[in-house]
Amino acid sequence: MNALSFSNWANTANGRAIAAPLIIVLLLAMIILPLPAIMLDALFSFNIALSILVLLIGLNTSKPLDFLAFPTILLVTTMLRLSLNVASTRVVLTEGHSGPDSAGKVIEAFGHFLIGGNYAVGIVVFIILTIINFIVVTKGAGRIAEVGARFTLDAMPGKQMAIDADLNAGLIGEEDARKRRSEIGQEAEFYGAMDGASKYVRGDAVAGILVTIINVIGGLIVGVLQHDMAFADAVKNYTLLAIGDGLVAQIPSLIISVAAGVVVSRVANDQDIGTQLVTQLFSNPKAIFVTGAIIGGMGLIPGMPHFAFLLLSILMIGLGYFIAAQKKAAETPEAPEQTEIVAEPEEASWNDVVPVDVIGLEVGYRLIPLVDKAQGGELLKRIKGLRKKFAQEVGFLSPTVHIRDNLELKPSAYRITLKGVEIASGESHQGQFLAINPGMVSGTLPGAATTDPAFGLPAIWVDSGLRDQAQGMGYTVVDAGTVIATHLNHIITTNAAELLGRQEVQQLLDHVGKESPKLIEDLVPKMLSLSTIQKVLQNLLMEGVHIRDMRTIVETLAEHASHTQDANDLTALVRVQLGRAIVQQLFPMSNELSVMALDNNLERLLLQAMQSNNATGAAIEPGLAETLARQTEVASRKQEQMGMTPVLLVPAQLRAALSKFLRRAIPHLRVLSHEELPDSKTIRVTSLIGGQA
Repeated sequence: MNALSFSNWANTANGRAIAAPLIIVLLLAMIILPLPAIMLDALFSFNIALSILVLLIGLNTSKPLDFLAFPTILLVTTMLRLSLNVASTRVVLTEGHSGPDSAGKVIEAFGHFLIGGNYAVGIVVFIILTIINFIVVTKGAGRIAEVGARFTLDAMPGKQMAIDADLNAGLIGEEDARKRRSEIGQEAEFYGAMDGASKYVRGDAVAGILVTIINVIGGLIVGVLQHDMAFADAVKNYTLLAIGDGLVAQIPSLIISVAAGVVVSRVANDQDIGTQLVTQLFSNPKAIFVTGAIIGGMGLIPGMPHFAFLLLSILMIGLGYFIAAQKKAAETPEAPEQTEIVAEPEEASWNDVVPVDVIGLEVGYRLIPLVDKAQGGELLKRIKGLRKKFAQEVGFLSPTVHIRDNLELKPSAYRITLKGVEIASGESHQGQFLAINPGMVSGTLPGAATTDPAFGLPAIWVDSGLRDQAQGMGYTVVDAGTVIATHLNHIITTNAAELLGRQEVQQLLDHVGKESPKLIEDLVPKMLSLSTIQKVLQNLLMEGVHIRDMRTIVETLAEHASHTQDANDLTALVRVQLGRAIVQQLFPMSNELSVMALDNNLERLLLQAMQSNNATGAAIEPGLAETLARQTEVASRKQEQMGMTPVLLVPAQLRAALSKFLRRAIPHLRVLSHEELPDSKTIRVTSLIGGQA
């Protein structure tokens, strides 16, 4: 097999799969089989290069998950160093009597060049490196990994709830939600693995000390007893070799430990650690000026090295002036050319008549970055996803949301308009997070108390530094853009009937006509007018019924259009045909329907009132209407507290009238008729309304 074919094989899946077992076998072979000195030189050089490579990769990661294989790499590099210790120990003890180069040039270089051939200095340097690695770097990195694993596990429920909230609001898709859940799990596993992997390096430091002591003692025994060396010569030879061997192993170990500390101690953002250090250390000219002045003052003290301190002071002050000049130039806008043009006033025209936006979003000036495409405009992307999710679930494409800034609003305020009229408003603080209390939190947080603008839940605006703590305490934490997007989604869903104009109905029919052109041609305008179809669809949307199944709706209208042209009667007929979908929407994944029902006497009384007046809920006697509304509201609240959707089951003759009557007082109540329930479902009555009337 030539080099090219081997390279191609190594890049295949089979080659990568066999790499890990092959590395383990080679490490074991290094422990068992004797290695020549030249092979030790190559492996020691590779160990140093590998440790530097790992450190550089750790410095260039923007978040810990970018180096997900680091705990495994930590184990492999530790085993490589220990295997090299065993192999070098064998060579030192068997060939150490022949001279300081008997264990290879790398160990000799570390024994002579780094410590000057003085084994006493070598012992001190080796002990210092071991202490730094064992007590300072490795212990700190292990502690950070342990705390990180604990906080990551505590914050997992809150992060999962935040993902579910974004998914339900249409801000992300199922694929993005699955990816974010996977990242949360990987993050917890990573910190847990790093907590355990740090023990490898600590054990490696202890093993390095023991191996060095064993090499010195074993070398003295072998040199004096087996090779008849003088005690002084044996001490010099074997101690230098043992210390050189220990330094060759400890320096890569220290580099790997530093890499571990860098990976687990950094705060994740979109910058690597080098960029973070430069931008954050040298971005404040005032701090640099003060530092230069202090260093200069120290240089003026008698007895101090004046040249070194004063030179550094001049460099620091010069750097401060340079950074200050750069920041000033960046903040000063270029003055535009002043060209005064006197324009004559134009005559009024039809262009001055601006149509009213169907859906509008107005924001204060502090929220402009959320809707400015030049500054990222994350809210724009979320609104696009929101409209797509609405179209997929409800069944038609909502009008475009027109966004503009409004300087008359508070800086962090926004308002939502429908056909030019404000229907909702709120505040969202850019740079902060809204911690929403779903009712299961384990503590309180510092911040401005408020309520969730979409659903009215108690919430607190917290700083970004408290985000993980809030998630760990059970809060659902969302950013400023998500607050506005969720509120907008709630408003659009609630007012879907008003958003379905005649133009949207025509576009919807044209879309259905691509698959069933004959059905649409026969229905509109031969049998029903476009306005009647619009009224039927609006009636469905007003009661929260999705219109995705347009084929069934159109077929039902075509079947009954010859008998009635009344939109309310047609709506009732369509609801019966959509009964299975309506029930599934209210009771997903359930064969038992927990509903409220009317007492027989109340039901009979209401039927008589409807038949005699042939009217809606206005025909109900005022006292009876008040009792009905009050008892239904109490029963609905109990239903919601049990985690069930409040649904009232009534006869078909009463359904439309009671739904319209109760809709204002109980917006979340759904009124179904017996004809709309599929035969396969089981009914369980949880509350009887009117029994105590």
